[in-house]
Amino acid sequence: MTGMILLGLLALVGMPLFAVIAASAMLGFSSEDVDLQVMGIEIYRLAETPVLLAIPLFTFAGYLLGESGTPARLVRLTHAVLGWLSGGLAIVSLVACALFTAFTGASGVTIVALGALLYPALKEAHYPENFSLGLITTSGSLGLLFAPALPLILYGVVAQQMNLDQAIRIDDLFAAGLLPGLLMVLLLALYSMWRARGIVETNHRFSRSEACAAIREAAWEIPLPVVVLGGIYGGYFALSEAAAVTALYVLVVTVLIRREISLGELPEIMRESMVLVGAILIILGVSLASTNYLIDTEVPTKLFDAVRAHIDSKLTFLILLNIFLLGLGMMLDIFSALVIVVPIILPIAIGYGIDPVHLGIIFLANMQIGYITPPVGMNLFIASYRFDKPVLEVYRATIPFFVILLLTVLLITYWPALSLYLVNR
Repeated sequence: MTGMILLGLLALVGMPLFAVIAASAMLGFSSEDVDLQVMGIEIYRLAETPVLLAIPLFTFAGYLLGESGTPARLVRLTHAVLGWLSGGLAIVSLVACALFTAFTGASGVTIVALGALLYPALKEAHYPENFSLGLITTSGSLGLLFAPALPLILYGVVAQQMNLDQAIRIDDLFAAGLLPGLLMVLLLALYSMWRARGIVETNHRFSRSEACAAIREAAWEIPLPVVVLGGIYGGYFALSEAAAVTALYVLVVTVLIRREISLGELPEIMRESMVLVGAILIILGVSLASTNYLIDTEVPTKLFDAVRAHIDSKLTFLILLNIFLLGLGMMLDIFSALVIVVPIILPIAIGYGIDPVHLGIIFLANMQIGYITPPVGMNLFIASYRFDKPVLEVYRATIPFFVILLLTVLLITYWPALSLYLVNR
């Protein structure tokens, strides 16, 4: 107990998260007289997971797209196709940010990369400043439910390492996130169209020539979703193979064909992307070792019994789960939350009859809006810094969007068919 208290204090003063988790697992194993070689065995078991290859490959592809001219081409394409609608530019912002986040897997990057393009454009189109600020801040967290978002893959990897009775396939998670993700974008788009009435100069007309020009300009980016999703669901690629094809495709296009990234810039982009991957993998490795200790000592079973003693209703459990996950999303980044918390709550949720695929969508949807949940949601501070606005102003600007997303999360939570319809087809 003294060791755990000391670790808690060290975590509060800035000790790296992976070191805290590893040390706690080692203390646990030591107290049970288990040989500490089990830590190395667990990390090696993770290294043998074939799907793990998809994480660095998709991350590298996302970083290449972020450093290229893809964000500007994506905005132009969506504006040419959707800009004629009432609230068209706001819808463009939602769609472009969701697509960009799906491939980069990091919402803060989306605010920085696309915010410079979209925020001034929204203000120039006479959208209210608070609306524009709230829209871009919120849009930065959209897309985490769309394939091939890294959190979807990471949830699947963590769940697979737990050796559950029910197999969890990552392509099922990809399918499960589609309808909930589209519902989020749709409801925010409807709200944007309502806000645009009478206050926005909607004089942008659909132009076939502009649409064709935008399609030609983005001709190399448009096939990417087809390569990933079509390859996986068409049975042509396994997930890791789809990731390899995507990374190679993006590399060839950005470096050799478009020449937007020079050979000299590649090492730095590789370094930045692999720093993120390395952080994720080392936390994942030690967390799975810690999970093994928890399972061996029947901690999830004891927690389930304790929760069950006070909560009989599945509905009540889901309400408390949503509250817990929203708070977690404010305080912890999504990657750390996935590898630390999922092994604990997944067995408890299964005990209440919750499908593990559905739980994954609930988890990610809550974490997604945790990024914009006051007072300490990460994207609130990123937007405050990026647009040089007081953080309280950002809080106020995001409230309507937060309410809409919260209602969507409740629908996702209590309507399992929304997530599982495409999985069960």
